[in-house]
Amino acid sequence: MMDKRKRNSCGDRSSCCGSGLNGGRDDLGKEHAPPPVSVKTELNVEGMDCSEEVKLLENVLGGVEGVSGLRANLIMNRITVFHNERVDLPKLMATIRTTGMRAHPVEEGARQQPASRTDRGRLFAVGLSGVLAAVGLLLQWSGLAPSSVRIPFFVGAILSGGWYIFPKALGAARRMTPDMNLLMSVAVLGTALIGEWAEGAIVVFLFGFSELLEAMSVSRARRAIQSLMALAPETALVKRGERFEEVPADSVQIDEIFAVKSGARIPLDGEVLTGSSTVDQSTITGESMPIEKAAGDEVFAGTLNGEGALEIRTTKEASASTLANIIKLVEEAQEQKAPSQRFVDVFSKYYTPIVMGLAGAVFLLPPLLLGGAWETWFYRSLVLLVIACPCALVISTPVSIVSALTAMARRGVLIKGGAFLESVGRLRALAVDKTGTITEGQPTVTEIVRLNETAEAEILRIAAAIDVHSQHPLAKAIVEHAMRVGIVFPRSEDYRARTGSGAEATIDGCRYFIGNHRLAHALGVCSPKIEEILTRIEERGESVAVVGHMPHDGCSGEVLGVLALGDKIRSGAVAAVEALHQAGIRKVVMLSGDNQRTVDAISRQVGIDEAKGDLLPDDKIARVRDLVKQHLHVGMVGDGVNDAPAMAAATVGIAMGGVGTDTAIETADIVLMKDDLGKVAETVRLGRRTVRIIQFNIGLAIGVKAVFLVLTIIGYASLWLAIAADTGATLVVIANSLRLLRVK
Repeated sequence: MMDKRKRNSCGDRSSCCGSGLNGGRDDLGKEHAPPPVSVKTELNVEGMDCSEEVKLLENVLGGVEGVSGLRANLIMNRITVFHNERVDLPKLMATIRTTGMRAHPVEEGARQQPASRTDRGRLFAVGLSGVLAAVGLLLQWSGLAPSSVRIPFFVGAILSGGWYIFPKALGAARRMTPDMNLLMSVAVLGTALIGEWAEGAIVVFLFGFSELLEAMSVSRARRAIQSLMALAPETALVKRGERFEEVPADSVQIDEIFAVKSGARIPLDGEVLTGSSTVDQSTITGESMPIEKAAGDEVFAGTLNGEGALEIRTTKEASASTLANIIKLVEEAQEQKAPSQRFVDVFSKYYTPIVMGLAGAVFLLPPLLLGGAWETWFYRSLVLLVIACPCALVISTPVSIVSALTAMARRGVLIKGGAFLESVGRLRALAVDKTGTITEGQPTVTEIVRLNETAEAEILRIAAAIDVHSQHPLAKAIVEHAMRVGIVFPRSEDYRARTGSGAEATIDGCRYFIGNHRLAHALGVCSPKIEEILTRIEERGESVAVVGHMPHDGCSGEVLGVLALGDKIRSGAVAAVEALHQAGIRKVVMLSGDNQRTVDAISRQVGIDEAKGDLLPDDKIARVRDLVKQHLHVGMVGDGVNDAPAMAAATVGIAMGGVGTDTAIETADIVLMKDDLGKVAETVRLGRRTVRIIQFNIGLAIGVKAVFLVLTIIGYASLWLAIAADTGATLVVIANSLRLLRVK
């Protein structure tokens, strides 16, 4: 189970834009064995704005001997090439230049993407094409100029608009791998052959404009991610001797002290040494209200200091801060393709060559078999090629996914890829842990019940001496209570944990135990009187810890006392469960190792549909698997560590309280940076909305093409109308996808 979770924590690499390191089939489409020596080279690629460019890079780099895999991050214009030592950087960059794109190495530690010359050049080229085409059309419609004057304007519009299209088309033709650039170039060449210069100019301009819109939408998504990067200041006021000096934040080492002025952003993760203030943590946790911070409290890079001045000890270097981890996670999430994206990739892979064959059939068959006019059917085949360009289709999913991922990251919810975003949008049932999820996870001792003459202090001393070895929340609560009331206790010997029920140890030469109701029955020390006490405590929603002598050498054992421990229900738990039901979750089930009566009492207070108590870790896994069989799509909410096996068995694992917990970020598919179950409902709603938008985008893109395929064959579509419809569909798809950046 843990192996599966480890793979999922980094995303399902088999569905990424390629990994190629683990053997099997990589995204270059060839069988390979892991290379004996593997080198990883990261490159920024100018001009990589669509999945067609990614496929092109896969094709050309796949032909380089020694390259074993490729992973592409479209949103960040970045690729990672896996190769052996015989492949050097100049060779990779030269190969990429043959595609019309330019590559340069990613600087160590650099995350900010430099401004692309390709973006500026494309804007100029498309603008010039539009102006020249407009002038040519005005001259044609006015009748003021002969064709010898008009045609140069149209030719100029075609050349400028196709400046970034024709080189890619030529490369695709040489490699015999048809893509949208080749389709468009063939169509434009056809218009020139039949003298339809105006239509050719309009087609090139509209296609170039569509490509520009696509590049701009990707740039906007990229800027949304980069806005996260800009949150942490680049410099910090670090204490050097008796003075504070301003130094680059990435040069500050762990345990160095830095100062933060009022109203300034905190540059690094750390622990407050002196001063007190309120800190706005909304950039990390999504909390709407500032949090009070004083000596000993933890603070995070990128958060905003309030009215006070703070001196802080660095606990993490800049590259390892919570904010840096968030940025890295959001970036890596782009590499994992959602199911919808994989469908689009497969669809477009077969769709383009099929349409090219269909266009050839439309051109040849009617004239040869039915005596149709060659020029008429040649024109219709060109229209078919134009409408075949899958611009709106290929952009339908990635912009939606990155918009949703970035929007939720801003609100303190980290989703590790489009696959998990789509999965959470399909959830029908949710399993939740009790301690730390429904309750605050900070239980306290509320009562000590004596069963014989043993004093309360002695019962507490024995309990603390055993539990000092444990990290369980109830054990920690008992130890803290003993220390708070001044009980001096030894450190027990020969400690042995009993999974899911308690522990035993030796104190002053005697063997004692502490555990739950189940352990009391297992040891045979329960009695009607003890049952009555346990029932009374459990029915008020509290946990029990039974303390006593272990049975040994003819001794039947004895219960000395019972500790009652209460854990407050989270203030927003009732509203959160109600919101989950409103978001479409049919069943919310609480899974807990605590006793059934306590679990039932808490579930009634919160409004949970079903509660299962007395569960061992394996029992939780079995319950989650049962839910998956019943509902198919099931989420599991836990603390990201103890509940990892059950989270692995669920469709989506969701960790509560990711702030400062690297293990939670590694373990779960979705991380809530604040202990707020209400964020789960918000994430489910966004997931459902994302799925709806993607489905609409794909349906619109395919629908427009289907309609125009029919209109083309029956002769009711023209070149410019076809490309205008495709551009319009692309514009609608992009605008629809970018709406996800605005999460209400």
